Order: sequence, then C-alpha cells, then structure tokens
Amino acid sequence: MKTLLISAATAAALILPTAANAQAVPAAVVAVVDLDRVTSQCNACKTAIAALNSQATAEQNREKALIAPLQTEQKAIQDAAEALQGKPADAALKARATAFQTKYEQAQQQAARGRQQLEANQAYVRKQILDKLNGVYQGVMQRRGANLLVEQGATLASTTSVDVTNDVLAALNAALPTVSTTAPASAAPAAKQPQGR
Repeated sequence: MKTLLISAATAAALILPTAANAQAVPAAVVAVVDLDRVTSQCNACKTAIAALNSQATAEQNREKALIAPLQTEQKAIQDAAEALQGKPADAALKARATAFQTKYEQAQQQAARGRQQLEANQAYVRKQILDKLNGVYQGVMQRRGANLLVEQGATLASTTSVDVTNDVLAALNAALPTVSTTAPASAAPAAKQPQGR
C-alpha cells in the first residue's frame, strides 16, 4: 500500500510541473467597433452605396418599361375576349394571347436576371469590404494593444476609451480607396433554367 501511495505521489510530482508550465491565457484587452458606421461612412462604401442605389433605380425603371406595354396588350386582349360575350375566340385572338404569354414570360426572365445581377453586385461589394476589414482589424488591434475586438451591437455597454471605430474607418479608407460595384461573371448567380414538363 505504501508503494502505491509513493508511486502516486511521484506521478503527481511529475505531472504538476508540466501543468504549471502550460501557458496562461492573457487578460482580455477589449476594443469595440461600430461596424455599421464603418461600412456606411468609409469613402469607398459611400461611393458603392450610391452606385448600387443607382443600379437599383435603373433596374426598377427597366422593369417598368417591360411591364407598361404588356399591361396595355393584356387589357386589349381582355377587352377583345369580353366583347365575344362567351363565344369562342377566333384564331387571331388566340395567337395574340399566345404571343402575349411568351412576351410576358420573357419579361419576367429578363427582370429576374436584372435582380439577380443587382444582388450579385451587392454581395460582391460586401465581400470586398469585409475582406479588407479582416486585415484592418488586426492592424488596429495591434496599434491599440487590444487582443479582442467586439462589434458595438454585441455589447451591452462600453466606454468611449475602448471605441476604435475612427481607427478602423481611417485604416479602411487607406486600405480600400475604391470598390468595384459590378460582380464578375463568376460571382453572379446562375439564371434558373426552366423545368421540363
């Protein structure tokens, strides 16, 4: 029994120094950044937001231009069908309705492609900004002596002394002078192919 206790004590003595040599986690030095402010006020971000808003307006105008003549044609076809008062449509009206349906489907596909491109452009802008921010964060943390950076929206309260938003904003402006607002073809989502029946 004594031998077992001595062996256990020897094993514990060998293990303890190893545990004591394990590196302790340093005390947290926290910095806070207002990411919403950074991504809306950086110079490249402002320019990109304006360009994306312009693209969205242009897309809405394209869709209105596609819809207006279709609405006129649809009303004309409906009026012609109602004038028949329940009688079967003639070949000309049927052909007109078929042509309208084809134009309507093409307009929907064109509008969907435009919206998909706009979404791809927005995602591409976000990606460029976030890619640069990852490097910016490290540099700001190092300069300010922080080892933990938290988004302001994730905090309950903080003091202005730990706010590094201006540092991040200045570093992002230097690191990212411009942002491309047109996604490369590989970043654009593929158009959905119609399903066979």
